[in-house]
Amino acid sequence: MIMKYLQKLGRSLMLPVAVLPAAAVLMGIGYWIDPSGWGEGSAIAAFFIKAGGSIIDNMAILFAVGVAFGMAKQKDGSAALSGLVAFLVVTTLLSTETVALLQGVDADSVNAAFDKIDNQFIGIISGIIASVMYNRFSHVKLPDALAFFSGKRLVPIMTAVSMLFASAILFFIWPVVYTGLVSFGEIISGLGAIGAGLYGFFNRLLIPTGLHHALNSVFWFDVAGIDDIANFWSGEGVKGVTGMYQAGFFPVMMFGLPAAALAMYHTAKDSKKKTAASLLMASAFASFFTGVTEPLEFGFMFLAPVLYVVHAALTGISLFIASTFQWTAGFGFSAGFVDFFLSSRLPLANKPLMLIVQGLVFAVIYYVVFRVIIVKFDLKTPGRVDDEVDPNSDDAVIGIDSTNKIAVMAKEIYAALGGDQNVVSVDNCVTRLRLEVNNVDVVDQKRIKNTGVSGIKVVGKNDIQVIVGTQVQFVADEIMKIRSK
Repeated sequence: MIMKYLQKLGRSLMLPVAVLPAAAVLMGIGYWIDPSGWGEGSAIAAFFIKAGGSIIDNMAILFAVGVAFGMAKQKDGSAALSGLVAFLVVTTLLSTETVALLQGVDADSVNAAFDKIDNQFIGIISGIIASVMYNRFSHVKLPDALAFFSGKRLVPIMTAVSMLFASAILFFIWPVVYTGLVSFGEIISGLGAIGAGLYGFFNRLLIPTGLHHALNSVFWFDVAGIDDIANFWSGEGVKGVTGMYQAGFFPVMMFGLPAAALAMYHTAKDSKKKTAASLLMASAFASFFTGVTEPLEFGFMFLAPVLYVVHAALTGISLFIASTFQWTAGFGFSAGFVDFFLSSRLPLANKPLMLIVQGLVFAVIYYVVFRVIIVKFDLKTPGRVDDEVDPNSDDAVIGIDSTNKIAVMAKEIYAALGGDQNVVSVDNCVTRLRLEVNNVDVVDQKRIKNTGVSGIKVVGKNDIQVIVGTQVQFVADEIMKIRSK
């Protein structure tokens, strides 16, 4: 139950995180135009940099709105509005100036924790409380005299009231929580390159649960004062140091994982190479170009767990090496070519081309290690699984010559799930359909696999995930159209 809730939270966090590419593009263009003056030497550069900064600097608000919207039972605007209300209440009541008034002291004497109250952690808490209020009060009917405030109009009001109590609690525990988070960040950051390596290792290991977002928030955002992404893009930091929790991902996502995909393709059965190629090569390109790795990682994560642990270890080693030699680059969303290109001329980018050299070496390492392990232990990676789709089969939906493959895939997946009688709810994250069903045993997993999806994961008695890839939103939309008929 707890894991299910945390996974839903992780999925909700993907909505605000997905805004980061816009900031990366805007700020990257601005810094590319004026890499040394940061906009001082060019009005056009300043325009782009400040536009991107408007997103980065307000990520906490986006977290509050996104989590409230994503955790609500119905995706409704009143839930998102309530998330904003919650965030405004708590950050105003616990601002340094307000706390000084409440304590009867000068602002300079207030605990430094309250100066950092408008962070992503508080944004998440605000979003969660707002979603709880929506789920509880969005259908409540008040007496006729107060009927105007019934239902969804009641949600922001109850959220504001709830945040009064939440703020009172945080008034006492936030300094303790903040100090603990800072201490945790300092322990890892104090380990230097080793700390960066440990972070990279655990970052990958937590991908299956979605809890990597919690770890990322400590190092990438301003939860513990590290704020690696924002500082790197704003130029506020130490060259060769700021960006150490980002740089090592580039060699892995741009070169390592695509090389691993090539190894899996070369070790696939001859009769299934064509089918394997359709999955692996497309996923490899997504990893290289955008840094979106889930389609590829889920392709072997559960089929060959040992390979995934090796991948996590290699990621940690990559971050350790990049940090040791102080090669830095940054990203707004993920460590793909787009972000590398945009960040390579930022003021804090340090010898970014060496990450390309490191990436080429890691491509060889990934290819050799993956190929040797797959062959030696006969791992069932894509193209080697006995019940995979025959590329010549009439049931291979992914190979249908149709002008609307997405619609065909969605129809087939929905039918395999058991249709209206079995499907309770449909949602999606960046790459996965997240489905609640009445009975998992009714689901025809083989039929779903025959559509060409990357994989299937049963996460509970009533929950199943279908790893589709970057086209997942369109598949989910088509399924919702089927359900609405």
